Amino acid sequence: MEEKKNNANTIYVFIDASNVWNAVKSVKKFIEYKRLKDYFRKNFDASEVEIFYYDAYPKDGTRDYSGDGKHKFFTYLKKGLGFTVRKKELKRISVIGEDGETIIEKGNMDVEITIDALHNITKYDAAILFSGDADFLALVNYIKNSGKKVYIFSSKNNISHELKTGGNGYFDLRDIKEIWSKDLKYRGK
Repeated sequence: MEEKKNNANTIYVFIDASNVWNAVKSVKKFIEYKRLKDYFRKNFDASEVEIFYYDAYPKDGTRDYSGDGKHKFFTYLKKGLGFTVRKKELKRISVIGEDGETIIEKGNMDVEITIDALHNITKYDAAILFSGDADFLALVNYIKNSGKKVYIFSSKNNISHELKTGGNGYFDLRDIKEIWSKDLKYRGK
């Protein structure tokens, strides 16, 4: 494993796309991911910023629209911005209830985020977690107990109290004006 550079403030950012989507819907604007590295360099005095992006996508043929746009976005993040992109197909689960069969979809990326945060722990001085899920409190405590800082980025209506108070600081995504860009437009029916 490569050790972090001496005297460098290295930040690793772990973005749970489903959590960010709730903030996007609330603000009604898209995040300009190109601005994120600059935001962390400026506001966290980071000499190096590595960003990991985690998302699950619908299986082909399960929507009345094409998933090509999402895959192009993943390519842009990876090749255009240098992010590490972790993606997987949503798991479709059949549930039989009183009203018949219902299909639910799950695409939780908590394990992938945790593995990357722990695998890279010697490479960063601070971890930034874009999530509001209380399940991450154990990870946050582990990172802090390893002598690292952990900051939580989420939004008011999507953050657990445990996670909000468990890190070294909490930031409401909706209040960070410089990362927001074009207006959110919903897909036509």
